[in-house]
Amino acid sequence: MSSELETISSTGNPLVKMLRSLERKKGRAETGLFLAEGARLVEQGLSAGWSLDSLIVSASSAERPFVRDLVARAAGAGARTVQVTDRLAGQIARKDNPQAVIGAFKQGAPSLDELAVPKSSLWIGLYEVRDPGNLGTILRTADCAGLAGVLLIEQCCDPYSVEAVRASMGSIFDIAFARCSFDEFQAWRTGAGLSVFAASVNGTVRHTEADMTGASVILMGNEQAGLPDPVEATCDTLCLIPMRGGADSLNLAQATAVMTYEAWRQRGFS
Repeated sequence: MSSELETISSTGNPLVKMLRSLERKKGRAETGLFLAEGARLVEQGLSAGWSLDSLIVSASSAERPFVRDLVARAAGAGARTVQVTDRLAGQIARKDNPQAVIGAFKQGAPSLDELAVPKSSLWIGLYEVRDPGNLGTILRTADCAGLAGVLLIEQCCDPYSVEAVRASMGSIFDIAFARCSFDEFQAWRTGAGLSVFAASVNGTVRHTEADMTGASVILMGNEQAGLPDPVEATCDTLCLIPMRGGADSLNLAQATAVMTYEAWRQRGFS
């Protein structure tokens, strides 16, 4: 194997300990790093210009041509490249059948003021969303629909958690997102001339009848509580997604997709 790879076999190695700590929010906060599992995901992050701190490959995959090329590319980008036993790779990923390639990337979300606001752009705002699987899925939906970005308002879960990154299927590298308070969001959206359309049980207009063709934010609330009354009061339109049957609500990620694709449909899927 290429001399670009160093070999680590001990669970007590400082790099291994650091990588294992990235499963926890405290570890991610202290290091400024997060894990991306799988060669395709790592390649996507590199192609999108994200900074790779270290690349881990399992012994059983090290000679695969694609992995060799990825190691060379990572080393060329200044990342530390390491080969570990399959068992150690599983301990880093906390999975019995881990991906053969694991990357530790530097976190890189911009601030709200750094986000470009294209004309007639469409955004998703998430208010105190707590489920990382929902967050990752929504990032993926926003990416698929070509949205301008996703805003994480108040106390949202960590987009860099292992669960959120997995659910995003690589979209974390391709869709812009930023954290902000609600007051910051209000000032930003007002200054940018963005209308807010919130999905709510208090909606007065069907989501298919709300005109979301202009510069807009689709605002979605917490999985259990939805949006607080004071937040709903600031919205331009409260939308109701029609439902029938025994269930009283859609999953947050599903409801966000319904709203997003209706807004995109209104724009001719352009």
